[in-house]
Amino acid sequence: MTAIEVRGLTKSYGGRRVVDAVTFTAPAGRVTGFLGPNGAGKTTTLRMALGLLRPTGGEALIGGRHYGQLAAPRRTVGALLEATGFHPGRSARDHLRILARLTGVGAARVEEVLARVELSGDARRRVGGYSLGMRQRLGLAAALLGDPDVLVLDEPANGLDPAGMAWLRGLLREQAAAGRCVLVSSHVLSEVAQTVDHVVIISRGRTRFEGALGELGDRAVVVRTPEPERLRRALAEQGHETGDSDLDAGTLRVRSAGAEEIGRLAAGAGIPLFRLSEEGASLEEAFLRLTGSGPSEDRPPAATESASASAATR
Repeated sequence: MTAIEVRGLTKSYGGRRVVDAVTFTAPAGRVTGFLGPNGAGKTTTLRMALGLLRPTGGEALIGGRHYGQLAAPRRTVGALLEATGFHPGRSARDHLRILARLTGVGAARVEEVLARVELSGDARRRVGGYSLGMRQRLGLAAALLGDPDVLVLDEPANGLDPAGMAWLRGLLREQAAAGRCVLVSSHVLSEVAQTVDHVVIISRGRTRFEGALGELGDRAVVVRTPEPERLRRALAEQGHETGDSDLDAGTLRVRSAGAEEIGRLAAGAGIPLFRLSEEGASLEEAFLRLTGSGPSEDRPPAATESASASAATR
């Protein structure tokens, strides 16, 4: 099982720290939400983890190794940092075929990932004619190409419509259920709340919170069912606790799973539900409490970061 471990990761520009001793773990088999205001240091942290920027201090390990030490990095880590870098005159299929040769996978895998991101019907089209959402899907296809143990995705929901977001949610949960480590940076908190198991929040370059989604506050899903014991057992099999529930009244309170996941689990088990509602502090409320009301002022000059990233890849 491959996890991402970030330990004291620090980055300074001109004596100003934009990432300040950030520490967290993104475990395997979980979707970890990496959250923070604009300019909080999220993208800089991800770039350092992927070897695109050299840290001023600290380290980021993937399966116990620095990215540059991985024997087959493209087969270990799939990354989507921005939906750009595609040749506008090249088709999606040709773009992925070139990446497949660099990754060491066959052409059959190209067709598999095109189908997985629902681009098979548009695979011959030039990428220059793609919408932002389609480019996001192509970027996800590229990240999945090497069948990696780790996915690092920066704002993968950009450009997706509601149906696309629901599709992405299912994809990420599927990848985590297969044992992969999925680290997702996002500003769409309502979507994050339905997708992630684990949360890391940073602000002004520092870690403000790390833990299970349910630990952010007294957030719970209240469920009422005529078969509370069956539902309790079904939830327990998925690692969800219902400690303060009233089984005699048919009511369960669940803090480690969202309403959508519980509803899907109950439907799969054939358990009827009379009530399914969320109560308590929301992820958005917890986020604002931990980060303050405004964006960070610690964003590095764009030109400086771009130049540093370019130098790191040469």
